[in-house]
Amino acid sequence: MGATEIADVDATESQYDSVLITGGTGFLGLHTCQYFADRGWDVTAYDLKSFNEDDDTDEIGFVEGDVRDENALQKAIQDVEPDVIVHTAAALPLWDDDEIREVTIEGTRSVLWAAKEAGIERVVYISSTAVYGTHDTHPITEESPLDGVGAYGNAKVEAERICEDFRRMGMCVPILRPKTFIGPQRLGVFQVLFDWIEDGANVPLVGWGDNQYQLLHVHDIVRAIELMFLLDEDDVNETFNVGAEEYGTMKEDFQAPIDEAGTGKRVVGTPATVTVLALRALNALDLSPLYPWVYETAHEDSYVSVEKLRGLGWEPEYSNQEALVDTYQWYLNNYEAKGAEAGKDHRVAWDQGALTIVKELFKKF
Repeated sequence: MGATEIADVDATESQYDSVLITGGTGFLGLHTCQYFADRGWDVTAYDLKSFNEDDDTDEIGFVEGDVRDENALQKAIQDVEPDVIVHTAAALPLWDDDEIREVTIEGTRSVLWAAKEAGIERVVYISSTAVYGTHDTHPITEESPLDGVGAYGNAKVEAERICEDFRRMGMCVPILRPKTFIGPQRLGVFQVLFDWIEDGANVPLVGWGDNQYQLLHVHDIVRAIELMFLLDEDDVNETFNVGAEEYGTMKEDFQAPIDEAGTGKRVVGTPATVTVLALRALNALDLSPLYPWVYETAHEDSYVSVEKLRGLGWEPEYSNQEALVDTYQWYLNNYEAKGAEAGKDHRVAWDQGALTIVKELFKKF
């Protein structure tokens, strides 16, 4: 099937109808499970933690397991007999460096070996644009140099190399590099933002907010995953950036959910150097949930070209502002505070630490 025909492909035309999703109870994993289940696929989530009680998962199977355990993976694949696998399991940047490397690198190797042994035809790997680090030239393309920052970015680079090794063994392993994705049920660092907005505080940025920082709605990356299963191997056995096509400056885009809240507050720019130093100090004292990748790069331009993926017929449905507003609306309608955690998961609220005090200051002006 050629790329010019792809835009007319219907989901029902897929040659596959069953999928195993690693990290299936996490933020991206849950949305991926629900999306394919809604399309009539036989869906199984593979994860260390089960679904939440209020997740809509009646039609979704669950297998408890660790992606680092190849034997457990092999048994799960043998029992479930999926046609394909989506590998979303990952460790967040706030995790311990060794744990990040084990989950991201060794976990990816285990998933691919187990899939190869079972004769699985395709494994879609969810990487990250963190593999690029920071770049002076934008938009960043799939051919731009890789320069992962920290354990998280470097582990993603190494995991991609493992995927390329398995391609050379004859497997079809599409790699997707998404920008930061948000949408319903996304909490984590975005819950901090939404809490400030709901509480009637101005929202400070790292820097003056005149930089462009591309985001992505989770619905659009799941649609990209689906495309990796609809098209011929020659079309998809490559690497693709995924991101919103419409985005403005940080100040413009992050003002959108504030305007939606109707508080009359605004996004407030700050001197980047001073703010980064302050956040470094809070991080060193374990008084802030924000990890270095967030505050060290938030004042930089960061956007990728999605032309390669668009060439396959994919088009994002959400702009930055639409994605932020949609996520904030879900937060207002559905979120119930149940305590904060230490930043291990995108689906839980993070303990704001000293930022709670800072929020009170930003409510006063």
